[in-house]
Amino acid sequence: MRSFVLLSALIFGLGASQPVARAAEPAAQKDSLDHVLLWGRDIDQVSAIMAVKLGFQVRPGRNPGGVANRYVRLADRGYLELLGITRPDAEMDPGMLADQASLKGGPGARSVGIRAAALDQVYARLRDKGFGLTPVFTASPTDPDGGGPTQPPRWRLFAFERPPLSSTVFFIDYAPGKTDPASVADDRLAREHPNGARELSAFWLLSPDAEADRQQLEKMGFGGARPVRLPQVAARGYCIPVGSGEVLALQPDGPGIAADALREGGPQVLGVSLGVADLETARRRVERGYEQSLASYAGVLGKSFLAPTRSDLGMLIEFHAEVGTPAACGDRS
Repeated sequence: MRSFVLLSALIFGLGASQPVARAAEPAAQKDSLDHVLLWGRDIDQVSAIMAVKLGFQVRPGRNPGGVANRYVRLADRGYLELLGITRPDAEMDPGMLADQASLKGGPGARSVGIRAAALDQVYARLRDKGFGLTPVFTASPTDPDGGGPTQPPRWRLFAFERPPLSSTVFFIDYAPGKTDPASVADDRLAREHPNGARELSAFWLLSPDAEADRQQLEKMGFGGARPVRLPQVAARGYCIPVGSGEVLALQPDGPGIAADALREGGPQVLGVSLGVADLETARRRVERGYEQSLASYAGVLGKSFLAPTRSDLGMLIEFHAEVGTPAACGDRS
């Protein structure tokens, strides 16, 4: 019941998952990719890699009980949540301990969140399809980042009692944010990055059996899969649309990065794809950060390059030219 015990870790992480001054969010019409939980070897290490080597703006979070979090927020409302242990006697709940056991104390990601357009309807649909679900958890009325006891809870989420996918997935929604000019300006600035990153486009879920993940995602209501191959990591599987984003359900396709990652770490979030305003500018920044040349290629999301982050972050980051709002998993060749 890994997903259930992970809920307390998710709830901790959302303690500051939106800034105190929150801007209004556009009304969501469909589900979308929300965020990935990325553990570093420590919080300063993962923050430095994201900022210095990759060119992101890293925003502060909290540090309750010896597990700190920070954020990389994007213009499309998606984000990467960075986590790190800050003291030897850190207070970790069973979900955090499970993550750390899987990661063996190293960096990486095992959990992703999907923002539900209508959380209650998604909950009912999944329950009716036979999935065992946790209760819907909500932010505390005294949440320091919320609007107070008289306002709707800042966030609500649920997960699965037993993980249907190779990596943990949970569903979440948020209350509308603040609309005063200062809040809107602060929120906009928090989502601007020197590398031009603007959108969270894809989660890469790696397992020994991509077809099993595809079937479970289809049962959840995410159909329309198409076969894909990722020669840059020697993986194959399926691209499954989730709103305007994509989940890549992958398995190794011969020797290479995917096979090595699966052998060393088991099922995992192998990577994420991020859209950038100017691909060449992003590539030059990452090349300078890693002091090596990086080749571009025609990826699932069009022209892309892969940052060499697996040894640093335990997760790959693919940058691609921003695609805006075309059909997810469409032909971009």
